[in-house]
Amino acid sequence: MKDAWSSDEVRKAEEPLIAAGEPLMARAAYALAQTVLREVAARPADGRAPDSRAARPGTARLRGSLGSDGLPGTARVRPRGGTGARREVRGARALLLVGPGNNGGDTLFAGAHLARRGMAVTAVLASARAHDEGLAAFRAAGGKALTLADIRVPSVVRTALASDVVIDGLVGVGARGALRPPAGGLVRTLAEARETAGELWPYTIAVDIPSGIGVDDGVVLGPVLPADRTVTFGALKPGLLLPPAAHLAGEIELVDVGFPAASGGEGWAGAVWGMTTGRHAMAGADPASGRVRRIEPADVAALWPAPGPGDHKYTRGVVGVIAGTSTYPGAAVLAVSGAVLAGPGMVRYLGPEAVGTRVLLARPEVVVTGGRVQAWVLGPGVPAVDPDAGPDDDGQARRIFGALAAVTGVLSEDVTGGKMPAVIDAGALTMLEHRLPAWAVLTPHAGELAELLQGLGHDVDRAGVEAQPLHWVRTAHQATGATVLLKGAITVVAGPGDAYAQADAPAWTATAGAGDVLAGILGTLLAGRSADVVEDETLAARLAAAAVLVHGRAAARASAGGPVAALQIAQAVPAVIAELLSA
Repeated sequence: MKDAWSSDEVRKAEEPLIAAGEPLMARAAYALAQTVLREVAARPADGRAPDSRAARPGTARLRGSLGSDGLPGTARVRPRGGTGARREVRGARALLLVGPGNNGGDTLFAGAHLARRGMAVTAVLASARAHDEGLAAFRAAGGKALTLADIRVPSVVRTALASDVVIDGLVGVGARGALRPPAGGLVRTLAEARETAGELWPYTIAVDIPSGIGVDDGVVLGPVLPADRTVTFGALKPGLLLPPAAHLAGEIELVDVGFPAASGGEGWAGAVWGMTTGRHAMAGADPASGRVRRIEPADVAALWPAPGPGDHKYTRGVVGVIAGTSTYPGAAVLAVSGAVLAGPGMVRYLGPEAVGTRVLLARPEVVVTGGRVQAWVLGPGVPAVDPDAGPDDDGQARRIFGALAAVTGVLSEDVTGGKMPAVIDAGALTMLEHRLPAWAVLTPHAGELAELLQGLGHDVDRAGVEAQPLHWVRTAHQATGATVLLKGAITVVAGPGDAYAQADAPAWTATAGAGDVLAGILGTLLAGRSADVVEDETLAARLAAAAVLVHGRAAARASAGGPVAALQIAQAVPAVIAELLSA
């Protein structure tokens, strides 16, 4: 699991290390320079950017470890396919965009390394102030430093287009809000030029974060120069995992500069989190509490309810599905397919007889009568219903209202047993009458979440949700009590405590019915861990993030780089689970 550290946590980690004389800036600058050298050397002869330009945004990799490589105490990042040996890159050109703080210092020191390796390096200082030692080292190494008073913005664009790499070191984790003038205007012009130039634009590397993103929440309030790669130091930052900012970060490279437990989320970082937020976020707490994390493949094996020799169909979990109507029967087929192929003990379908017949034709192992259920999947393919208008013609609303009562421990005529988790999707999102427990997982897209929040008194539309997804997901959790899974290219999940940001699926996954399959997969996970989910209020969010990962990897397997249909995603699920459990 990857943990992101807030800007406050990063500063708290840095303070004792700086006080102890640890050369954090030297480590960061050297690692940054090595990344630039590697990427410049990887450029093909036609001058276009290397393949990593097309890497999926938000993926993180850790490169290097503390070592020497000629610089005692610095981070060593080996060049791709090389040994870390000194290499000359005569004729290559770099443009540095430099701000006044430590981020600008990292960039200037990195520029000094590049100049000594033979690159022609130009730094544009966006402020009258600059990191004094970094600027002195940069000039001593032969770098050319200009201020925006010396060179007009159109000239900066021309310099960028004539460069092999652009390095964005304008602001770091201490920045708040949109970039201020003149940096904001410079970045806006460069971003427009990048869009116009397309593949002719030079490879762009952001230092720690793309300048202008919300470090802790991923919001984008002003211009940002999209990066092909972000080299971040010490720990991941939430804005690198969360949309919309994560879409601007490119491939993420995490460099160890000496933070304790920088990549594991334990030790010092866990202690700080425990002191500041407690184990669980309580009702009425700050919606921004808790850590931002990303579930990884290795985590799924620990979360997935794999059967043992003593298990039978009831101990493995029974999923109840109330989905589909005569108008939308395919949603029921897709939801039960996602559930069945994720490996429960049984899937039970409740709905109109004609829809049940279609379900049986597709999945004959499904049971189409009422009975024992350990988790519900409610709402796929069911139109929105006004609770005051009574049940719809085929009775699905009545069934959903009964199941929602069972989620909080009130039994209905269709179910026996105690409290149980549920996936609440599509039309069922309009049928919420009471506060829900955390083991109820709401699965809206941005438009549905906006409608839900509007009904709760919040003035927000779909665009507002997409601009601040973490805030609104956590707000919805606080308002409803439920765990909330906001579907999207990067899916955001929040319940009590931590939030999760998952970027596991190709863009082809945005197709009709894919969400129904996800609902079924998650239903199986909740059914298999039903007792645990009711006991541990934080578990539903982790399971939801794991379901998103499996769904995304199944979509990638079924797509193979091209179009994919929802049923193909469901059919790829068993192979993905087998691969994850055997790794």
